[in-house]
Amino acid sequence: MQINNLEKFLEKVRHDEFPIGAVVGLSDPTVTELAANVGFDFVFIDGEHGDIDRKCAMEHLMAVKGTDAASFYRVPCCNHTEIKKVIDFAPAGIIVPMVMNAEEAKRAIEAMRYPPTGNRGCGFRRGLAYGAGDFDEYWKASAHDPIVILQLEHVDAYRDLDRILALDGLDSIMIGPYDFSASMGKAGQWDDPELRAIFDDACRRIRAAGVMLGVALDVRAEEWRARGAQWMAVKGDMTALVERWREVIYSLKCERNMQ
Repeated sequence: MQINNLEKFLEKVRHDEFPIGAVVGLSDPTVTELAANVGFDFVFIDGEHGDIDRKCAMEHLMAVKGTDAASFYRVPCCNHTEIKKVIDFAPAGIIVPMVMNAEEAKRAIEAMRYPPTGNRGCGFRRGLAYGAGDFDEYWKASAHDPIVILQLEHVDAYRDLDRILALDGLDSIMIGPYDFSASMGKAGQWDDPELRAIFDDACRRIRAAGVMLGVALDVRAEEWRARGAQWMAVKGDMTALVERWREVIYSLKCERNMQ
């Protein structure tokens, strides 16, 4: 839909432009609008961690309108009700965290599609311009919009990856390396041979299945591109602020000490 810039995002993926997105956890939608305006390809609005509630979610999704950035929203968990709370606000994609097996993956996919494919409820709000839009166009678009993005962030999910990839309606898998490595007792050990082998294998199988591959990480981007990643969510807003403020403080202290 034009309202969420999904087609712009998918076009960049098709042309191998490797879209980069900002993770937003602060509740003020100004942050999302700023991230969209400075040139990020998409904004990853995080409803899993932090204090963003349903009202905030809608305001953040509205903040990308008029920009070129797509709007993704991460729900708190793999739950029909949590998905229902935000899907009618028309995000470009819904990210479902910590999907552990094919059964959970199937529930997530069905929650995002209307019958007979799924069990999404008919609440025509922002996606249908609050009733002012064309219903036939909206209904047709809803078969693939928003895109379904499942997070692979636990070794148990990796063990069930073949069944997950066999599901109809799965658009993308986003690997969460930090949580995944922690599930193996190897948090952040990116050079561990076993962990590297699993990441290599998971990426190969995801791409071979024709599923779009994303990753949530702000380091080693080229390594993940080599594995086949097609898009990446990078530094969160709070992390970026901390790093920038540290740079400012360091610069000011150096200047003060030179006087």
